[in-house]
Amino acid sequence: MGLIHWVFDAQLSIGNQTILWREVIGNLFGLLSALGGMRRRVWAWPVGIVGNVLLLTVFLGVAFGTPNPVNLLGQAGRQIMFIAVSAYGWWRWTHRPSAQSEVVEPSWASGRTRLLLVAAMIGGTLALTPVFRALGSYEPVWSDAWIFVGSILATYGMAKGWTEFWLIWVAVDIVGVPLLFSAGYYASGLMYAFYGVFTLAGFFVWKRRNAVLRPTLETVGA
Repeated sequence: MGLIHWVFDAQLSIGNQTILWREVIGNLFGLLSALGGMRRRVWAWPVGIVGNVLLLTVFLGVAFGTPNPVNLLGQAGRQIMFIAVSAYGWWRWTHRPSAQSEVVEPSWASGRTRLLLVAAMIGGTLALTPVFRALGSYEPVWSDAWIFVGSILATYGMAKGWTEFWLIWVAVDIVGVPLLFSAGYYASGLMYAFYGVFTLAGFFVWKRRNAVLRPTLETVGA
């Protein structure tokens, strides 16, 4: 229990700013999960879930008595949705014909699926913005809604093995960095900035994998 209490209460002070260690640790688990996802490893899912649980307690600042009184309901809510979607991804990646560690091969989403993803991103943001505003989320509320919707779509895309999911993460990070800094979540803002570069690199890694697989699939189909 001593370790749990330390993780929950430990703080890092930089000038007049206070950063919770569980915010830092939660984001590091998220980064490790993203690395596992890029390498297509099953352990990416449970590692990500641990990070989600930690960050859930961070973004509900008022409820958990943290130094930062700002509630980001989209950030908090997406941790819950992450856990649910990650459980699905974990199940999907482990139900495979072989016991290999690389459990999914990247593929491109269809044109129809891409249109649906864009529509879901925009429509979901428009629908959730007034809901989050009514619940008292931090302004600009549309940014919080955008991050929430994009995070769910990106995690689902990762579970399905769509290469485009990395680009959704880039779109999330572009909005997330300024929002988190303005709300005082500096550790998460810095990690989002790093995620933006990392997710773009992940896209090109999966894209190259697609290029390798395509001639093989065409040969088999022939």
